[in-house]
Amino acid sequence: MRISKSCLSLIASLLLGVTGSVQAADPMLVQFETSAGAFIVQLDPERAPLSVENFLRYVNEGFYAGTVFHRVVSGFVIQGGGFTRDLKLKQPHPGIPNESGNGLSNRRGTIAMARTGEPHSGDSQFYINLADNVPLDPKPTRWGYAVFGEVIQGMEVIDDIGHRLTSVQDGMSDVPVEPVIIQKASFLKPPAAK
Repeated sequence: MRISKSCLSLIASLLLGVTGSVQAADPMLVQFETSAGAFIVQLDPERAPLSVENFLRYVNEGFYAGTVFHRVVSGFVIQGGGFTRDLKLKQPHPGIPNESGNGLSNRRGTIAMARTGEPHSGDSQFYINLADNVPLDPKPTRWGYAVFGEVIQGMEVIDDIGHRLTSVQDGMSDVPVEPVIIQKASFLKPPAAK
């Protein structure tokens, strides 16, 4: 599915309540402030328009504030965006169509939609790849996991989270012993043209 740049611009303006226009060529950046430090992701609305729109909806609603990285698997992924500090699931919006065939690969530093075994179940939860995880990409016989951006600043924070001591808590495995809390996720205005 291809969406025109003018359509992307309109979507961004509506979602973000931005005055003036946001050009599709401008980078779409989201900053996460966490108890472990800050990092910035750059989104790819051209290749993953539905995933980016979904993610920005949660960012703009302030949904991620107070959630944790509830799953940390060293050398694999860190996952967050769905559970509170006391591991209570926040109520997300309905799942979205899977965009894993968009040409983006689960490489180190990329951000992707977490989901259940049902391919179109991605909602608020996301993960960040700590390594190249190409087996998560789609195959001709099965759906993959949809990448929709990449970390462009603060990868050292991601790696630090990825090395945290974990345990089993409330029946969930790989939960950091010391919670890593997302304090805020916010859209960063694209830099002004020079």
